[in-house]
Amino acid sequence: MRLTWAQPEDLLAHELVQSAAEGKDTADVARRWQDAGGDVVPAASGASATPATPELRALARDLLAELAARPGAPAAHEPDDWDAIEALLPPSPRLPEPRDAERRVHGAWTGRAAGCLLGKPVEKIPRQGIEEILRATGRWPLRTYFTAVGLPEDVAARWPWNRRSAPTSLEENIAGMPEDDDLNYPLLALDLLEQHAEPTTEDVAKAWLDNLPAGRVFTAERAAYRNILDARPVPETATHLNPFREWIGALIRTDVFGWVRPGDVHAAARLAWTDARLSHTRNGTYGAMWAAALCSAATVCDDVEQVLDAADAVVPPESRLATAVRRGRELGRAGGDVADGLDALHADYGHLHWVHVLNNAAVIAYALTRGGGDFGQSVAIAVTAGWDTDSAGATVGSVLGALLGTDGIGERWTSPIRGTIATSLPGGDVRSIDELARRTLRLQTQEGAA
Repeated sequence: MRLTWAQPEDLLAHELVQSAAEGKDTADVARRWQDAGGDVVPAASGASATPATPELRALARDLLAELAARPGAPAAHEPDDWDAIEALLPPSPRLPEPRDAERRVHGAWTGRAAGCLLGKPVEKIPRQGIEEILRATGRWPLRTYFTAVGLPEDVAARWPWNRRSAPTSLEENIAGMPEDDDLNYPLLALDLLEQHAEPTTEDVAKAWLDNLPAGRVFTAERAAYRNILDARPVPETATHLNPFREWIGALIRTDVFGWVRPGDVHAAARLAWTDARLSHTRNGTYGAMWAAALCSAATVCDDVEQVLDAADAVVPPESRLATAVRRGRELGRAGGDVADGLDALHADYGHLHWVHVLNNAAVIAYALTRGGGDFGQSVAIAVTAGWDTDSAGATVGSVLGALLGTDGIGERWTSPIRGTIATSLPGGDVRSIDELARRTLRLQTQEGAA
């Protein structure tokens, strides 16, 4: 049985990359692993094709423990503690007073679903494969959902759809937003905030165990889930045998924290940090804070640049995440051909795993900037970049949805969703976006009254 994101031999390959990024000396560990027959190239899909022998797996466990015990380089510019993070941040920006709350929140839920749905069938397919599929089906440049109609067999064999997603996320099959972790987490955050006005990280952990099927968590969340069950304390839940601690998983969980703190980006970021530290460190946590701030600002601002400016205020300015966001915005402002912009991003960040936070944050910033407030163009850029297609599309869609409202997104995107989101959480397998928006608005009102 192949266990994705869990086998020690696979964790070690990823940990070598992560430890090196933290300034640890990894050369001797990599050499010992290779000498024993291990592979230092991380598995892109989460698991090696064939499981390691018992002896090799035991060595992987030993080497993981060695790497964990080694100190990293000092990184005062990338702290993990909230007080240390906050000390690096500029003052919270003054943003417009909340208005049009119902339109914006409904648009945010709808936009997140539409952006995620667009990217679902091509998750794990690289940029060149996405373009080949679209050209082969007469849909390049991307302007609507993917289809398998007319796709030649050789192209389909070369670039297979995400097998879990394609049956429900191709245009000819869509009947509402299908289940996805990028929507499960916002749904869970909404439930959590209804139970706890100021949740703790331990509250988040309990919510996971009570509601999330273990098979529907991935990368850092799968590692943290295992650590919770092993009774490891926070923040060790984020670090023990978790080489994915600076990947995108926390970023996809925090939109609701922004929606319930409209215009207060620091408050949204604090909620996001509380959630993210269960499974992530450093830039993985900052990505969550940034996404929450984007969503907070999008519920009150009038344009994308204002939203991006506001969200900058919650990211440690000398962090690698701040650099990635600045790079994405810089390329977006430069205009020119989108392919050239994506080429530049891949030149800068193409060495990272497709689920890392830095490359995906850069492309989210680029898509928002270059898309210029157009929903379809913005989510298309996020998806055709070819990294974490559904997650990047979801975040971009969330921001544009809040700015434009559901009507402003456009029927080509909203009609197939049918106002519904499927889920694997308890309480029924389908949620109404109308009801989700009403619940979110009630939380906004309660916070305002407090």
